[in-house]
Amino acid sequence: MYKRLCFSTITMTMTQYPLRSRRFAPLREVAGGQHHDLPKLHGLIFDVDGTLCLPQNHMFSEMRAALRIPKHVDILEHIYSLPTRAQQDAAMASVRAIEQRTMASQIAQPGLADLMAYLDARGVRKGICTRNFDTPVSHLLGKFLAGHVFHPIVTRDFRPPKPDPAGLLYIARSWGLVRAVEGPGDEGEVREVLSEESSGSSSAREKEAAVGRRGEQISEVGDASGLIMVGDSIDDMTAGRRAGAATVLLVNDVNAHLAEHEHTDMVIERLDDLIQVLDHGFVGRELPHNL
Repeated sequence: MYKRLCFSTITMTMTQYPLRSRRFAPLREVAGGQHHDLPKLHGLIFDVDGTLCLPQNHMFSEMRAALRIPKHVDILEHIYSLPTRAQQDAAMASVRAIEQRTMASQIAQPGLADLMAYLDARGVRKGICTRNFDTPVSHLLGKFLAGHVFHPIVTRDFRPPKPDPAGLLYIARSWGLVRAVEGPGDEGEVREVLSEESSGSSSAREKEAAVGRRGEQISEVGDASGLIMVGDSIDDMTAGRRAGAATVLLVNDVNAHLAEHEHTDMVIERLDDLIQVLDHGFVGRELPHNL
């Protein structure tokens, strides 16, 4: 019930307004500035498992076996649906133990170092939005990405998780990417969305910045239309699409069926494939007319 309410609210809020074309100006300098009329890319948001590191799909099989749930049941939804806090905590602890054990065998995705060096050289902001908990994320960053800045980093503690777009909108707003809130009806929807999003904020000051002081009018909300979400799952593609971001699928043998999914704008085989794409200007699929 919690997830369904948040998902429908954010979707309604974001789709009241037309989304920009999934097209960004080249990051390389172009003589004559002939691409000055194209939207600027404001940042990339990355998933972790299967995106920044090679997929560890056996981990999810182990989790489902520990929780005694079938493949079609979402792991986090199952945990959050358990009737008592004690049961939820125990289930989450079993999942964390598997993640912590598995993180020792993380392997960086091919092209990871080259892409990050390119983004840093071009001054492109990088964020993370993952359903993992923070320890495996910190392990990966320390092992493979030391010296590279990712901020904000949205992990499992932030609710609602992907495929809800709340995490992406939170990152967008943290980067100062916002749209105007139009009218009291829109503000009411936005306030409910931001209230849920603020569960990902770690301090009272951040929560106040997210939802506004009591009685204070909200005039703007996160706008992800200038961002690209890079991931390997339907959760990543759907969260990106519903947030208004462009989406890039890092394809592998397991997720190849998502290459033609309506939420996927572009497909790459290696992370460093994005260097040429961004250098020459991102061009994704055209938006369906009903979005």
